[in-house]
Amino acid sequence: MAVSYNGLWKLLIDKNMKKVDLMDQVGISSSTVAKMTNGELVSMKVLAKICDKLECDFGDIIHYERKPQRSFVHGQTAEADCECPVDQEEKDGGQ
Repeated sequence: MAVSYNGLWKLLIDKNMKKVDLMDQVGISSSTVAKMTNGELVSMKVLAKICDKLECDFGDIIHYERKPQRSFVHGQTAEADCECPVDQEEKDGGQ
């Protein structure tokens, strides 16, 4: 799972704030800011506190980057967009 807080960092720049200002004004720890800097998950409570202080919405500060879906073919995983060969037996209806 990949999470991006680029929206938050851009918002801080727009508001002429530094990460230390965010920590002081919102009341979050440096380890929480480090997690966000590294794209790790933080609690909804933390995100809500940030949104309240910066007067923004979740979508303004965080973006979830979905991984491509995988499908299962013959007991093995395969990328959803691959063209997997079909067994002759399957074409014949299992006969």
